[in-house]
Order: sequence, then structure tokens, then C-alpha cells
Amino acid sequence: METQQPMPNRRAEQLTAFGRLLDVLDRLRAECPWDKKQTMQTLRHLTIEETYELSDAILRDDLADVKKELGDVMLHLTFYAKIASETGRFDIADVLNAQCEKLIFRHPHIYGDAVANTEEDVKRNWEQLKLQEKGNSSVLGGVPTSLPALVKAMRIQEKARGAGFDWEKQEQVWEKVQEELGEFGVEYAHTDPTQLDQERAAAEFGDLLFSLVNFARFAGINPEEALERTNRKFIQRFQYLESESAREGHRLAEMSLAQMDTYWERAKKLNLTEQEKEDRK
Repeated sequence: METQQPMPNRRAEQLTAFGRLLDVLDRLRAECPWDKKQTMQTLRHLTIEETYELSDAILRDDLADVKKELGDVMLHLTFYAKIASETGRFDIADVLNAQCEKLIFRHPHIYGDAVANTEEDVKRNWEQLKLQEKGNSSVLGGVPTSLPALVKAMRIQEKARGAGFDWEKQEQVWEKVQEELGEFGVEYAHTDPTQLDQERAAAEFGDLLFSLVNFARFAGINPEEALERTNRKFIQRFQYLESESAREGHRLAEMSLAQMDTYWERAKKLNLTEQEKEDRK
């Protein structure tokens, strides 16, 4: 992808554009039947959807879509502030000023006399400063309970590392993965599936996943993105299997696994994703 030159200073235009968004939202809130009815509760699930759409665009590296989805997310953020301002709780200025104050407080190496020479120093300071803020009694207290489990595991481990609680070497983490895999294998190693203790097996499987997330972190791999790439690859290949087998007169429900595997192998050779092509260079 070509590297574009940075845009010239457009601060005045940016501020004007943000003000225009606020003006448009004010009018919609006053005149549009749909916008009038919205509450924080009715917007919540839509915001989650918009956030995932932004995430998809980022994973596809589709900057045109990223720009569009950022606009949708920005609208939602200003909408929440608009709703709150109508009852005098806070407005968008309060939101932005509070964020600025938080950023300044958590970057004493920029705005104060603290020293942070590495990314790890910054992360460690960040977590320690969060604990000083009102209501934060635990390093892990800021991890949202509603996060998807895989993302939550990543955040838990990152925050624990910020507090100094982490493995010293990647090899130790890999040994832990092998240990957890063995413990899960012990639970699963029943010749009769009916004898499997589902609760214990699920607990061991959870430990295995957690250790794999930990290893991915040490290896510099984002496990959420890695799994999503595999999801997309599987979808692409399975849809190829569906379309090509149908084109050749086969019904998926009547095909043997061996027949399906023929199309699957063909998909692997013919329908490489752009990322796979890049990886093979």
C-alpha cells in the first residue's frame, strides 16, 4: 500500500466540521421522529454493531470504509453526549475536557517530570496512575465485564503485566501451554464420551485457551485478529466449496466428506486471500 504524505494543518477545518456535526445532530434531535425517540439504552446495541463494522474495515485495511465507519461511531458518541446534555448531566465539552485531563494525568513523562523511556514503562505508569483515580481499587477493575472472553483475556493479561505480574521468558509461557494441553488431554482421554466430566473438561479447556492467549501476547500476535483471519479464511473456502459443488451438480447434503475435501483442497490452491498471498512472499 502506498504511503501518503501527511495532510497539511487543517485544525480550523476540523473544528468547523465537528461543530457542523453537532449542529446537524441538534436539528435531527429536534425534528426527526426517529432521532427524537432515541435513548442511551436504544442506541447501545447499535453502537456495538457500528464498532464491529469499524473493526471489520480495519481488518480489511479498507481505509474508505474506515473513514465511513469512524463517522458512524463519532455520531453515536456525540449522540450520547447530546442526550445527557438535555437533562443537564454533561455535554460534549465536558466529555472532551475530562478526556484531555485524563490523558495529561496519565502521561506525566510528557506533561510532568516522570521518566518513561520504553513502551513498557508507559504501560506500567498508566496502570499505577489508574489505581490512584477515584473508584479504582484493583488493577483489573477497569476490564469491562461484557467484553468478549478472548478480548477480555488479552486485557487481563496486559493489565497484570503493567503491574509487574508476568512471565519472564516466552519459553516459560510455551511450557505452560504444553502443561495445560496435557491437563486437558487427561480430562478428555476417555474411550467412552459419556464418562467425560464436562465441567472439568471445560475448565481445563479454558485454562488452555488462556495460556495460548498469553503465548500469543509474548509472540507479538493479537489472538483476536489471528482468529478472525482464520474465520474469514474458513468462510471463503467453505463458500467456494458450496458454489463449486453446486455448479458441478452436487448437493452438499449428499456429498461424502472425501468429496467435500476435494473442493476444500481446490479452494486452498485457487482462492488464497490477499493476506495469504502477502504471507507467502
